[in-house]
Amino acid sequence: MENQRNIILAVLLTALVLFGWEAGVGYFYPQAKTPTQTVAAGGAENATKPGKPTREGGLIDAADRSLEAKDLATELAAAGRVKIKAPGLSGSISLNGAIIDDLVINRHRETVEKNSGPVRIFSPYGTPAQQFTQLGWVGQGIETPDTNNPRVWTAPANAVLTPTTPVTLTWTNPTGQRFGITYSIDQNYLITARQTVANAGGNAVSVKPFAVVNRTEKTASLDTWNVHSGPIGAFDGSVTFATNYKDVAETGTVNEAGNTDWIGFTDVYWMSALIPSGAKATSTFRSLGNQIFRADVVYDQAIVQPRTQQSVTTRIFAGAKEHGVLDAYEAQGIANFGLAIDWGWFRWFEKPIFWLLTKLFSLVGNFGVAIILLTLIVRGIMFPVAQRQFASMAAMRAIQPKMKAIQERYKDDKQKQQQEIMALYKQEKVNPLAGCLPMFLQIPVFFALYKTLILAIEMRHQPFVLWIKDLSAPDPLHILNLFGLLPFDPPSFLAIGVLALLLGITMYLQFQLNPAQMDPAQQQVFKLMPWFMMFVMAPFASGLLVYWITSNLLTIAQQKFLYSRHPQLKAQAEKDAADKARATARPK
Repeated sequence: MENQRNIILAVLLTALVLFGWEAGVGYFYPQAKTPTQTVAAGGAENATKPGKPTREGGLIDAADRSLEAKDLATELAAAGRVKIKAPGLSGSISLNGAIIDDLVINRHRETVEKNSGPVRIFSPYGTPAQQFTQLGWVGQGIETPDTNNPRVWTAPANAVLTPTTPVTLTWTNPTGQRFGITYSIDQNYLITARQTVANAGGNAVSVKPFAVVNRTEKTASLDTWNVHSGPIGAFDGSVTFATNYKDVAETGTVNEAGNTDWIGFTDVYWMSALIPSGAKATSTFRSLGNQIFRADVVYDQAIVQPRTQQSVTTRIFAGAKEHGVLDAYEAQGIANFGLAIDWGWFRWFEKPIFWLLTKLFSLVGNFGVAIILLTLIVRGIMFPVAQRQFASMAAMRAIQPKMKAIQERYKDDKQKQQQEIMALYKQEKVNPLAGCLPMFLQIPVFFALYKTLILAIEMRHQPFVLWIKDLSAPDPLHILNLFGLLPFDPPSFLAIGVLALLLGITMYLQFQLNPAQMDPAQQQVFKLMPWFMMFVMAPFASGLLVYWITSNLLTIAQQKFLYSRHPQLKAQAEKDAADKARATARPK
């Protein structure tokens, strides 16, 4: 009985930790996106309240989406743009300010539909989804290209930025200072910008280079307790996820302490970041009002003597947070860039699970099948533990008469009763907690897979079979609307899909094979648990349900096999079932 109570407690605590924490944190520490305050830095006078962000991010309001499409068509059709063509990114640079404000990610689609087009990460200033990068200088006593005074730059005729053809933009002020930005791009998502100022004037000049990422919060993905979305950066080798949009909106400016390794904004799947290269820089996050934010990198002031020039290099990441790409950039010297994926404290376990999944996927070509193979591997590793669990259950059943005798003998002395039961366990070499071990061993695997499915872009839009088009999203077919035949969407707490139903059924069958519980209350708990978990798990990623269903089926197979190895346990289970049936049929 004590063993079964421990199992029930473990299941309930696991469900509470995995599924109740987010609701609790959201209640006590709400992350709701409130209207931002307009600060002195500028912006619209009246902020508007956005809708609730999604896990994918992007514009929520239909009017914003329509206006974005219209604005993009106008802005990108205008003259004065240098095209960008690379395997990872495509788009253009606006010569009005030398701004990178038009980028799409070639390797990832907007939706699961094949014709949905690539994900757009950068949009021009003033569009509903604005996000861009701008570089410039602040000068003393001379004209400079900066955020308040964008200049029209000059580019070589027919210039196109590709991995093999860098592009240099130039602008010269009336006093003889020539400013240049040389852009180069790699095969993935990194653009390198070399800012140079050449002084052809007669006097020394003082300039301070800077780089800015500007974006709207309207396109932000959902920021939760276990997945950060918002301002992000690494300072003195330490990655911080502590700052969010609300913090910046309330204070106006957030100054980050320490030398800047990189700084920017992240969504669950996408990120834009500035990476200073070879020079010390300070950085800040700023609110510009009306849900517009910026992250900036500012270099030390430089004195440029006549007939000399000085340069500074900034790398710009704008793209998908692909595990292998981020780790490769980290290997090239960008400190802790792989930690831009918010693995959390348990990355030591989550990353191996992710690695194994991707390896299995490379072998079979289907992430759903890879999840099933992962489950087989995990259950295979734990099979010896399951054998010990069943042996312990058999031993516990064997000593039940002795335990009952002790409980009757010492029913008025609970302390003595516990002492005698513990002595019985020791004498019979029975461990009452052995049955909990397989469950506790599965919790890290389950949580690691949960984090992998919601974090890793490699899982995004990965199909399984039939109606499962995206293993990182919930089951799209709901029973209450007859799998989409009826024209309504059930509320989230009733959105029971096929996978959730299979989960409940397989868990019910698994519990049916367990020995009948002696305590009627425990019997009721085990009857309700499968259907409780069916409702709890329905909104979670389909891949997670595939894992759990497969695990349940393997557990059923293991139980049948181990019953054959422990016939006394099977006989006792059949006897308990028969006794229960007779008790139910007995007239009252």
